[in-house]
Amino acid sequence: MSKTPPHAQPDVLYTHLTPSAFRARLGAAPIAYLPLGTLEWHSEHLPLGSDGLQSQGFFIQLARRAGGIVLPMLFLGPDLHEKVNGTDFYGMDLFGFPPGAPEQLEGSAYWVDDALFGRLLEVVLAGLARTGFKIVVAHGHGPSTRFFEQHIPEWSRKYGLKLFICWDAASGDAATGLMTDHAAANETSLMLALHPELVEMERLRADPQVAPRAIMGPDPRLHASAAVGQEIIRKNLLWLEGLLRQALREIQP
Repeated sequence: MSKTPPHAQPDVLYTHLTPSAFRARLGAAPIAYLPLGTLEWHSEHLPLGSDGLQSQGFFIQLARRAGGIVLPMLFLGPDLHEKVNGTDFYGMDLFGFPPGAPEQLEGSAYWVDDALFGRLLEVVLAGLARTGFKIVVAHGHGPSTRFFEQHIPEWSRKYGLKLFICWDAASGDAATGLMTDHAAANETSLMLALHPELVEMERLRADPQVAPRAIMGPDPRLHASAAVGQEIIRKNLLWLEGLLRQALREIQP
């Protein structure tokens, strides 16, 4: 990854760009990056905004290599949902201990139904197409990413955009994919690489025989590190940069 001081890096955040800077970046590479975030419990050691923080942090690095502009992160998204005695449970609420006993996990406040989420994404895509973008890359929260992926054929035709997510189907390796578990080794490693100041591993019980609540994937106490996260980022930057440069060649005369 680049060792250039942060102040010397190009600003790629949509919200930071003046109109002239926006025109220049859009003209060079009409790619928009959409971080699909949540406000969701990610065990005791990760922040509630982990989904958006990971995808946005990765997209900033990708935009500096491949060009394009990073949108603000969304924090609403779909997920598994049940209503029990008038109380809404969603996402990791439904994977508590003991199994089958849902509990509202602290801080989760993001769930919307599929219809509303679909409409929200369509409004975003319509606005991006109107503004002159030709390629949109969306990634983040698992159910949000899968929803986007399922609608790529339909929305590509409707809005005239090339649409991508960041799971590399060709790799077949979930361990080095981008955001492939929930608060486990993969996501914890990415957060340690991108935002180490926000990770509090000491919040997890030291005894590996005591499983943390509702973590899905390899135990982060045993398998997570900043070095693992940096390797995940390096690998995914490499193949996505190539993918996007090819996509740019296909749309540019």
